[in-house]
Amino acid sequence: MSSQRETECTWLPTGEEALQEMLTAIAAATRSVRLEMYIVNAGPIADEFRRALIHARQRGLRVRVLVDAFGSAYLPDSFWNPLRELGGEFRWFNPIGLRRVFIRDHRKILVCDDEVAFVGGFNIATEYSGDGVKSGWCDLGLKVRGELVEELGAAFDAMYAGADFKHKRFTRLRKSVRLKTVTVPQAKLFLGGPGRNNPIKGALLSDLKEARAVTIISPYFLPPWKIRHQLARLARSGAKVQLILAHKSDVPLMRLAGQSFYRRLLRAGVEIYEYQPQILHAKLFIIDSVAFAGSANLDVRSLNINYELLIRLTNANTVREGRELFDQILGHSLRIDFAEWKKSRTFLQRVQARVAHFIFARLDIFLSRRQVRWWKLSLRKVHEAKKHKTLEEKT
Repeated sequence: MSSQRETECTWLPTGEEALQEMLTAIAAATRSVRLEMYIVNAGPIADEFRRALIHARQRGLRVRVLVDAFGSAYLPDSFWNPLRELGGEFRWFNPIGLRRVFIRDHRKILVCDDEVAFVGGFNIATEYSGDGVKSGWCDLGLKVRGELVEELGAAFDAMYAGADFKHKRFTRLRKSVRLKTVTVPQAKLFLGGPGRNNPIKGALLSDLKEARAVTIISPYFLPPWKIRHQLARLARSGAKVQLILAHKSDVPLMRLAGQSFYRRLLRAGVEIYEYQPQILHAKLFIIDSVAFAGSANLDVRSLNINYELLIRLTNANTVREGRELFDQILGHSLRIDFAEWKKSRTFLQRVQARVAHFIFARLDIFLSRRQVRWWKLSLRKVHEAKKHKTLEEKT
């Protein structure tokens, strides 16, 4: 059983390699396949995964798929009919509605047989076909074996059970998936979700407190104030702080929002680089002798709103290999010079950056918290109605 083995994590240095490894694992599975994705875009890659899942089901495996309804809004529900017809199970996470749009499942998980799992930034789409330099988006992830695989399977099960966010299931989801940390030898799994006490944010802040070397890759950069303050403080104290951010982005407005912090961070001594060849989508945090990888970006949505995951790695060889990946990506990045940056910024660019910051750091959070409050009110009403019904039955 995997629970008797030490957790082993292997880096997947490109999205293309990750997707191929995932397809291979599905083909080799003998009991079950669980797939959880934020984005599945119709096209050759999605067709390959659907064929692999259908073949798994034809071999008699239990196959379950969970896809975020907002992230995959352009994927027709009928895409999954061939899998359903064979007895495969599929659910949309949090189907879109007027009061259901803001809380999203941004996790990417594949678990086969409770023996091997995959996590990272990559979605199932043609954008990830490539090396991230000559073609395709730049991304990375982890192949996981050992005890942590069962924990990732359990995380999937809990999210799948509460996918439709109806009252009873949402109550169950909150109890089983709420802000959670799982510790195994040489690794920790952090499961984050809506709320102020996010374990992912807490883990990053804890490791940043006394750090002497920080290297971060984040395609969407809008860190909460406490993390921003820590990065600037560390740089001013002499620690080496390096950030690789996006020069090309699939969300240009988010890139603008992140640039609203450049001046203060550069002035503090933080080294900021922008990845040049392709769209950056990788997420990697290395703080002294530990590394984090998973689905979370260094932005307020990942750290306050979305369901996310990060794995904290302490194995010396794994962290060293992660640092080598960082250096490879750094080699394709251009450093931002503070004097040139300050001189080049026009008044209009500064205004655009502040407006973008307001949209993503203020408005998005405000609307998402209103949705959470609405859910809590709805749950309270359901509870009161059940309590009232029980009293009536007793009388």
